[in-house]
Amino acid sequence: MRDLAVIVPAYNEGALLPGLLAALAGQSDQDFTLVVVDNGSTDGTAGLAGAFPGDVVVLGEPEPGAGTAADTGFRHAIAGGATRLLRTDADCLPARDWVATARGLLDRADLVCGRSVPRRDEFPSRVERHVYPAVVRLAARWGRWQHRGPAYQCPFVLVHGHNVAITAELYERCGGTPREELGAGPEDVTMLNRARRHSDRIVRAEHLVVESSLRRLRAWGARRTLLWHWDRRYRPAPAAVHVR
Repeated sequence: MRDLAVIVPAYNEGALLPGLLAALAGQSDQDFTLVVVDNGSTDGTAGLAGAFPGDVVVLGEPEPGAGTAADTGFRHAIAGGATRLLRTDADCLPARDWVATARGLLDRADLVCGRSVPRRDEFPSRVERHVYPAVVRLAARWGRWQHRGPAYQCPFVLVHGHNVAITAELYERCGGTPREELGAGPEDVTMLNRARRHSDRIVRAEHLVVESSLRRLRAWGARRTLLWHWDRRYRPAPAAVHVR
C-alpha cells in the first residue's frame, strides 16, 4: 500500500468504470494505490478493476451502500499504512492533476472538498453545465445555516462524495463515512459534519476537479435530484436508487 490511496466504491459499474480507470492511469502523479470496493456487482466490475495497470487492490463488500463500501476501502487503506486518502466514484473522470493537487492540499488541510463538473463526454446542456450547478451552490449556502452549532470547529462547505481528500488521522478520529445504504442519507455530508467536530482544517478547493456523470439528473430530473441530495427528501423505489 502506498502512502496515498484512492478509494472507489463500485456497484455494477462495468459500463463507466473503464473511463475512470483510464483517467487514473493518466494522472500526472502515479504514486498511489487504487482501492476498488466491489459492492456486490453482477456485471464483472471486479474483473475490470483488477486490470488497472497501476498498483491496485480489489475488495468485496457484500453489505449494500456506497458509504459502507467506501468505509471498507478507507479502513483497508489505513490498515495498510496509507496516510492520505482520496475518494471518487466509478462514473467519474478526475482531472489529470487530481492526485497531485490533492496530495499538496493535504499538506495543509485535514479534509478537502473538491469541485464537481459535468462529464464533457455526456455533452451537457447549458442548463446542466451552468444552471443546475449554480442551484447546488445556492443550496450549499443554506447548508451553512442548517449545519451550524457550537460543536463545529469550522463552517459547512459544499461537499461531493465523489471528490474528497482526507487524512487517515482525521478519518479515524471522526469516525469516517457512515456504513449505511445509499437511500438512508447523504454519507458525504455526514462525514463532513463528523470531521467538522474534530478539525478546523477543512477547506473547499475549486481547483480539485472531477467530472461527474449526469445520469441521475437526467433520469430523475432537477427537482427530484436536488431533493435526493437534500437529506433524501426524495426517495425512489429501492430498485431505482442505482441509476445505470
